[in-house]
Amino acid sequence: MNIKKVNRMLVAVLLTSLASMTAYAEVVIIVNPSNTATLSDKDISRIFLGKLKSFSNGDKVVAVNLKFGSETRNEFEKKVLHKSSSQIKAYWSKLVFSGKGKPPPEMVSDKDVISLVASDSNVIAYVDSASVDDTVKILKTF
Repeated sequence: MNIKKVNRMLVAVLLTSLASMTAYAEVVIIVNPSNTATLSDKDISRIFLGKLKSFSNGDKVVAVNLKFGSETRNEFEKKVLHKSSSQIKAYWSKLVFSGKGKPPPEMVSDKDVISLVASDSNVIAYVDSASVDDTVKILKTF
């Protein structure tokens, strides 16, 4: 093999590795450090689908989404809600149209989400695990 072929193969392997690394991003569910609630995976799903309105300790829960189409949101919907983005969009469209619910508010970045969660003990959200700092508490990792 000549050096050009070897270099091309190495670049292809490297690009494949990088692509697979982004596909396995860890999504973490975060709450304010003062929040003492415990939630099952099913509870978390029900909160983000508007079916559960309070934490296990009785406090009101406010779910917050990342913006539609973000990679972390797509991973969250797949791993936690077990639905595609289009299924979630259809789900909320139906509830909004019938007047039975409205989707969680959206925030643009992990940084914005973390800031909100750090300032409000009723908020639950998700971010990429690489974005977490000590101002929030990780409740679950997916």
